[in-house]
Amino acid sequence: MNWQWLIKMAWRDSRKNKGRLALFTSSILLGIAALVAINSFAVNLKSQIDKEAKSLLGADLEVKSRQPIPSEVYAMLDSLELEQIREISFASMVYFQSSGETRLVEVRGVEGDYPFYGTLLTEPESAAKKINKKGSSLIDKSLLLQFKASIGDTVRIGNSPFIIDGSILSIPGQSAIRSGVAPPVFIPYHQIPETGLLQKGSRINYRAYVKYPDDFDPAVFENLIKPRLKALDIGFDDVEERKRELGEAYSNLSGFLNLTAFVALLLGCIGVASSAHIYIKSKVNSIAVLRCLGATGNQSLWIYLLQISAMSFVGAALGAILGSSIQFILPQLFESFLPFEVNLSISWISIFQGIVLGLFIAVLFALTSLLNIRKISPLKVLRASYENNEQDKNVYWVYALLILLIYAFSYFQLGNLLRALFFTLGLLLSFGILTALARIVMWLLRRYFPRQSSMVLRQSLSNLYRPNNQTLVLIVSIGLGTALITTLFLSQGLLLEKIKFSSKAKNQPNMVLFDVQDDQKEALHEMTDSLGLPVLQKVPIVNIRLHSLRGMTPKEIKADSTIKVKKWTLDREYRVTYRDSLSESESIVQGEWQGKLENPGDSIFVSLAENIAEDMLAEVGDPIAFNVQGAIIQTYVGSIRKIDWQRMQTNFMVVFPSGVLEKAPKFHVLLTRYDSIPQSALYQRAVVQRFPNISIIDLKLVLSTVDQLLGRVSFVIQFMAFLSIFTGLIVLIGSVLLSKYQRLWESVLLRTLGASQFQILSINALEYFFLGSLASLSGIFIALVSTWFLSWYSFKAIFAPTFLPLLITYLSITTITVLIGLSNSREIINKTPLEILRGE
Repeated sequence: MNWQWLIKMAWRDSRKNKGRLALFTSSILLGIAALVAINSFAVNLKSQIDKEAKSLLGADLEVKSRQPIPSEVYAMLDSLELEQIREISFASMVYFQSSGETRLVEVRGVEGDYPFYGTLLTEPESAAKKINKKGSSLIDKSLLLQFKASIGDTVRIGNSPFIIDGSILSIPGQSAIRSGVAPPVFIPYHQIPETGLLQKGSRINYRAYVKYPDDFDPAVFENLIKPRLKALDIGFDDVEERKRELGEAYSNLSGFLNLTAFVALLLGCIGVASSAHIYIKSKVNSIAVLRCLGATGNQSLWIYLLQISAMSFVGAALGAILGSSIQFILPQLFESFLPFEVNLSISWISIFQGIVLGLFIAVLFALTSLLNIRKISPLKVLRASYENNEQDKNVYWVYALLILLIYAFSYFQLGNLLRALFFTLGLLLSFGILTALARIVMWLLRRYFPRQSSMVLRQSLSNLYRPNNQTLVLIVSIGLGTALITTLFLSQGLLLEKIKFSSKAKNQPNMVLFDVQDDQKEALHEMTDSLGLPVLQKVPIVNIRLHSLRGMTPKEIKADSTIKVKKWTLDREYRVTYRDSLSESESIVQGEWQGKLENPGDSIFVSLAENIAEDMLAEVGDPIAFNVQGAIIQTYVGSIRKIDWQRMQTNFMVVFPSGVLEKAPKFHVLLTRYDSIPQSALYQRAVVQRFPNISIIDLKLVLSTVDQLLGRVSFVIQFMAFLSIFTGLIVLIGSVLLSKYQRLWESVLLRTLGASQFQILSINALEYFFLGSLASLSGIFIALVSTWFLSWYSFKAIFAPTFLPLLITYLSITTITVLIGLSNSREIINKTPLEILRGE
């Protein structure tokens, strides 16, 4: 091929079509911008995690356990001359004496100069040095603001009063979201026992932070420390493990957002394909002339492929520049999720990847229309009515390559073959539904056209299926964007409503009191009755561990690689209960329920929840032995239960029959319900003053926290998903502009035949009203189906959508579509038909 001649011809032909070709640029710009922004941010985030890993951990090694860390671990660390900081943390109530209000917090007692790395930011700055001062406390700043407390006020934690010496601004490795769920309160390590909160059965976390010397040999950790901790079943995190955990967590989020941005890019590329189709149709005569002058089909193809490739490259480059700028606002969006500040810089590799991906996929979409250039016959010049409907068979290879590219990209983001397959199939199914809907609408209009209706309605409806119609491209692009946004909104609402339903339902508890000791149970019951609150449940809880499963110890099971039991089921401490009946949230799916042990020598049949039975590979009749705080109890799986975990009730993975664990060391949980905020405040204050070791969870506070978390997450996701809507609107603008001259000619003919300006406007308004309605309603339909599937499969809830937001979505998208479509009519109204025909 004579490439110089091809480039020259492509340039000469493009000079009169710069406006039309610019639409290829705008269609993919936002998709590329989103991809480059997310990828650039992810690259900078990974780099920051590598730099901040020690600060995020606060040490070189973190040793952690739910039981007191054995003295031999400290002896081993001392023998290696490693610096240590010890910590005890647990959930408890804090009582503000100035206001008389209470709040569930995370109490943390640390000794030594915490942390080794990073900075505990406080206000005033000097307060961080008082972390070990007797009678001193540091409290999360948001907590002080919420309860209008000041530095110098007194709070009570358990049996001990503490002076507030400062507010906590940030803790190394802790994000704002975690602080919102359980605000931290630091008190001196040596005063933890004085609070009286280390009760039997309380959920307590023990940690030791370790600092290595500068000349520390990593082999010491791998060959001595790590094996010893594993042998003692003690958890640990080192810098590399923390980097891996954080990297995985944020890569999952960025991978999801990248898929959302990729959908926006695909929608833009649909616009490219549509624009290319309309553009090439307007160039049929020019191509036919080239064929008459001796140009081959391939040469004609390359002339227009070079034009579109050049403009796609410009669009990808501009999108990459825009994306590199957008990444600088992403830290504000992710602020609540990040435990550190990200230092941003330009990521050239992300820019290069964005440009290459954008150019490649845009050209592939354009090829679906460009390939047919090779089938345009020279006869078109001599006989305008000549039709050649032959399609280029290579277009099927292009489709296959596009599907392969979508699958490869989704796998690269998700890192899982099956998930990538589901994403690809889901995307293809959505495209298929929208495409089928558009084609069915066009077929129905042809078949059942309302010939007896008014001229305005007939003209607007015929515009939906006659040549140069925009029905297919707009329904697919705007419909898919609408489906994304609406699905996110409905899913968030479904999750919140499910939780709220449990709290609002009659006789459902909305307050939980835990760590109730045996000698407090009856007194707490009487106090609850005296304050007018019902006692809905009193549940005993016993801490146990797995001793053996089907005759094999956890150590033996983990050593056998052929046994696929999930590790978490072997190592955890189980909190179990005993009772003689099922709760409202449970139902038996296998086996028979045994509620009571009739005789002391009888076999004990326990009931397992579905999820643990599946992960343990346990079946009805399997023997399981439990270590109940030193005593080994042999049991058998008697039944497997299905549990509605979202209900506000005490649900357990393992339930014993009554008559077995009554004499075991235990604590109790009491569930009650309040009707007003003052009643709740009075009750909590009375409980904390009389029983300071008891912790209280207020469901309304949990709902508020969940609402905030979902709001933050959904805002980030919807920010990206809205790009799909914007891209769809750009595709709409492109379609309007590309079909402008065709529509102008049609409108001029109508004006010449006597149509008024109002009728022309009405025809265009109705056409785009139908298009906007079809696009938005199809997207809403897909969202409803998707959310119904999620409610049935994931949330296990009844889906009852709220129609007002759906109506607002429909009206908004339809209105925008009509306004953009009417912008095409301005020239028709402002000029006479003669001026347009003369090109004035």
